[in-house]
Amino acid sequence: MTKPILGVLPIAHTPFLADDSIDVISLRRQIDWAYGLGADGFGTGMVSELLRLTYDERIALTENLGEINAGRGVYFAGVGAESTKQAIQYARCAERAGADAVMAIPPISTRLPIPAVRDYFVALAEAISIPVIVQDASGYVGQPIPIAICVELLQRFGRDKILFKPEASPIGPNLSALRDATAGEARIYEGSGGVCLVDSFRRGIAGTMPGMEFLRGIVALWKALHRKDDAAIYRLYFPICALVSLQLQAGLDGFLAVEKYVLHKQGLFTTDHRRVPNAWSLDLETRDELDRLLSQLDEAIIQVST
Repeated sequence: MTKPILGVLPIAHTPFLADDSIDVISLRRQIDWAYGLGADGFGTGMVSELLRLTYDERIALTENLGEINAGRGVYFAGVGAESTKQAIQYARCAERAGADAVMAIPPISTRLPIPAVRDYFVALAEAISIPVIVQDASGYVGQPIPIAICVELLQRFGRDKILFKPEASPIGPNLSALRDATAGEARIYEGSGGVCLVDSFRRGIAGTMPGMEFLRGIVALWKALHRKDDAAIYRLYFPICALVSLQLQAGLDGFLAVEKYVLHKQGLFTTDHRRVPNAWSLDLETRDELDRLLSQLDEAIIQVST
């Protein structure tokens, strides 16, 4: 039986060495650090640069993370791909590696008709025994997944098998629409990096899937939300929102550039190398603003902890 998929579940970033190979030592350091901060588990997803890895690298990353996790918390693997056959191969690898669930976006190279989106997720769910997190990442890549498809998948496989990470804009209303369309049965996770976490929490999410870069603040915010401490909530939330706004200006590459910069600065990653090509990089002024805001977040964490 898989572990409960709840709480703060950050998405692991893929560290690279200067020669563009995956840095497994930094990968392990990242996961150990996340558990030390109080994460309930972790997974891979779009900000893991999955779509920029080779097939062999993606399989190796899934296997390495399963070994690194060593049963400590929830581990889910991103398996979205451009064909059903690819996604099933990635999903079966994840199950063998000890993943507690997989997460998948639909193919993004073509705008699929609705029945094809449904069939893709049905085939994936039928190919493995662990849960499938249906990810709508259309806020930054791909097409929206209609709520009717989500309802159909939930009715067909049940709430223990099919879970949801809706990221289509507007996130809050779409989250509530999915919740209401399933009479509260859908287990829903948010992935806004923290910028929509307060609103999403109050709409009934089961967990949050941010990046790793602001994890200390996200863990503190999650705890403040559970204890209904509004003073602490907004003291933490405002610098997190300001930080994420710097990432949002450049889409997925904005998130990747900031994440790698922060984790390298903290000593978790040997380099801040990203796979090329990419569309945006940090300039000096953005880095300076990040550093100022990171200091504000650190101060907020200290204040709410004393």
